[in-house]
Amino acid sequence: MTTGEPEPEVRQAAAAPQVGLTWRHLYSLATERLGSDIEARRIVERASGREGPDWLLTLDEPVQKRALPFFDEMVERRAAGEPLQYVLRRWGFRTLDLLVDRRVLIPRPETEVVVEVAIRELRRVDSRRPLVADLGTGSGAIALSIAVEVPAAHVWATDASEEALAVARANLAGIGSPAAVRVRMARGRWFDALPVAFRGEFDVVVSNPPYIAASELLPAEVSDWEPQSALVAGPSGTEAIADIVAGAVSWLAPSGALVVEIAPHQAEHARALAHGAGFGEVDVRPDLNGRARVLVARR
Repeated sequence: MTTGEPEPEVRQAAAAPQVGLTWRHLYSLATERLGSDIEARRIVERASGREGPDWLLTLDEPVQKRALPFFDEMVERRAAGEPLQYVLRRWGFRTLDLLVDRRVLIPRPETEVVVEVAIRELRRVDSRRPLVADLGTGSGAIALSIAVEVPAAHVWATDASEEALAVARANLAGIGSPAAVRVRMARGRWFDALPVAFRGEFDVVVSNPPYIAASELLPAEVSDWEPQSALVAGPSGTEAIADIVAGAVSWLAPSGALVVEIAPHQAEHARALAHGAGFGEVDVRPDLNGRARVLVARR
């Protein structure tokens, strides 16, 4: 990926469409500008409105004039270092196509594993009307995935950020009925947003909290763009995990489970926190790369 002024050909394409200009030509320009044919493809798919296998059928079609400024804007934003997910304003997560922008974290494969573990815990509990809390929901990726993939689940999604909840609500509208009617969203820090009447009733409490230490160096594409409040927990990086673990015991049903995303190096400390909070069974599950990633604590 290169930076600096737009290539003359890209500026020309956006300012004055050429006769016979095709998506193949723009794909070639974007590939050269970004140094990535994969990212160029995603931008062409988004600008043309043809995604998946159909995108190949689009390449030799003429480019509509109104699509050129959108294409050019996305190429230049990406060339300036903005994450591709924000440039596209949408990203796939399990079965969902989510709105994402700078108000929320970018959904990642590690968190897809968190959802899988949470769903397995719900199957273990085998409740007819499972009750789930997703703390710090962000884009709503975890909460909405569970609502869609577990048809009986009723999910509370909380976040301290009203901006994040606005994104989550937009994604909630996008999943439609019947899953959407089983999701409630509330603003507040961790358990503070939940109705007191549900204390001791949740079958699963799940969270992808901030777990980065304040002193930890992150890639610029992360630190310069994603919300710091959703990334950095405090001096140690385990502050949010500790708060959630300590509060979860009183909010879970007798057979319920806590499922929390953690950093691999935090595994032993997270285990100790869960045991200290009174959980009887504690385990840490791996992500797709085999690294310790998901704390599972059962009452």
